[in-house]
Amino acid sequence: MTVDTAAPSVFDADLPILNYDVTDTPQEVYPQFRAAQQVAPIALGPVGPEVLSYELARTVLGDPKFVIPPGIHLTAHGVTSGELWDRVVASILCMNGAAHRRLRSLVSRAFTPRATARMDETIHAVINELTDAVVAEGSCEFVEQIARPYPIPVICALLGAPREDWQLFSKWAEDIFKVVSFDCNLAEEEPKVLKAWDAFDEYIDGMIADRRKALTHDLLSELIRAEDQGDRLDAGEVKMLAFSILLAGTDTTRTQLAASMEVFCEHPDQWARLRDRPELGMRAVEETMRHSPSMCSTLRSVTDDVTVGDYTFPAGTFIIVNTYAANRDPAIYDDPARFDITRNDPPPILTFGGGAHYCLGANLARRELSEALKILSRRLPNARCVESPSWRPLLGMSGPTRLPLEFHT
Repeated sequence: MTVDTAAPSVFDADLPILNYDVTDTPQEVYPQFRAAQQVAPIALGPVGPEVLSYELARTVLGDPKFVIPPGIHLTAHGVTSGELWDRVVASILCMNGAAHRRLRSLVSRAFTPRATARMDETIHAVINELTDAVVAEGSCEFVEQIARPYPIPVICALLGAPREDWQLFSKWAEDIFKVVSFDCNLAEEEPKVLKAWDAFDEYIDGMIADRRKALTHDLLSELIRAEDQGDRLDAGEVKMLAFSILLAGTDTTRTQLAASMEVFCEHPDQWARLRDRPELGMRAVEETMRHSPSMCSTLRSVTDDVTVGDYTFPAGTFIIVNTYAANRDPAIYDDPARFDITRNDPPPILTFGGGAHYCLGANLARRELSEALKILSRRLPNARCVESPSWRPLLGMSGPTRLPLEFHT
């Protein structure tokens, strides 16, 4: 994409306006995104400029001049300093530049497809156990009974925590997740969050001490082993990465599994196709995350004026990269509103981000979702929604809040 120093500011470029409320769901707002896409690759939304086109979104995500604003979720709650702020902005989730590149180079090998393949046995056991608990009833509330409890045991097994401690992790996670939630008063909840975080860190300290005596094949051992040209992670960095994995790898997976299940219920022909052709598992994940993602956007900011293509983003601008709209760009995807797990050679989805901040856990997330969907399509072959699901708002983590299902087995 060419750079033009004469390009106008996005605020002076007569761009289309998006008039939606931050509590609206993706489905409610999509018609506005689609209409705006036909006019320009960017629109002005309630938060700021929103990048809507696939090509421009991919460019912004890959350009290091567009950075992740540190602690943006905390800032939204009025938390801009203090212990919680310091700990959150020191995590890899908020890092940019050389410090971020260093950590990624040290830990990326622990998340290769080959490394995550060893989780299959745990993934199968967890999803089958959750399904066993509901299959005889012929119905379930999918979010509460399957999607919500699914990721924590997988993350625990990944780190190497014993099964008897999984409930501890679940409790800590519920409190720690408040740092990225918009539906709580974080200033009031901060002591509870820090207490859970301290307990989690203390537990991981004990695991690190055990691994220093005898390394195993779990992720914590891989983080301790990680070395790049003589550089190694210290204990504080290992703890921080364990926290980041818990935070980033739990709510995203559970909400996407629920969103994927809903779209399959709306397209029973595709559910039957997955049941009959389980080799389509990974393609099913890509298509559900393209068509019905639980994470619809990612935020970037610029510290200097940055010009991309025909537009300039002034210094200090917060930019929403609207991956939901970009993944339905008709210039890239044929009939983008169609849900089809057999799409031929579709371009890579942008839901996992791009560039230096491409999701480290993307391979694991794909595997968790693919294996779960394949097993569910076989064990709940005629699943259907019994009421219209309600979704969480578009901004932040979206996805169904409830998904009551009926099925015969």
